[in-house]
Amino acid sequence: MESQTLKMKTKIFLDFVDAINTSDVDKLYSLMTNDHIFIDSHDNKATGRDNLKQAWIGYFAMFPDYKIEINQMIEKDSLVCAFGYASGTYKNLKTADNSNYWRVPAAWTAIINDNLVKQWQVYVDNIIVMDIVKRNQ
Repeated sequence: MESQTLKMKTKIFLDFVDAINTSDVDKLYSLMTNDHIFIDSHDNKATGRDNLKQAWIGYFAMFPDYKIEINQMIEKDSLVCAFGYASGTYKNLKTADNSNYWRVPAAWTAIINDNLVKQWQVYVDNIIVMDIVKRNQ
């Protein structure tokens, strides 16, 4: 039974990643708890799936091709952790030298409760990303 529960949590995590990778805000919304918590790499917190729906819309406007690549996963109880890379192109502003594209090592944790994502946290050094944003303002 515990094995099936863990497999379901991994599936929900991967469904959430798939929704991110396809910029499917409605699917993301359907996978979040009402009191969903998002924590970014600077420990900033946003709460509530309605707020997060708007935040994801804004993020996908900044990085329309944002993708998460998962290389490894660990799960324990309600916690699922993943390690890999995040990438995207700022506002799809393609340049000859590809200078608005970034790909950085990253990790994510999610707390899964009642088959929904209660908390999503990102761990990434996003200095490169912030430099690209500043350069294009």
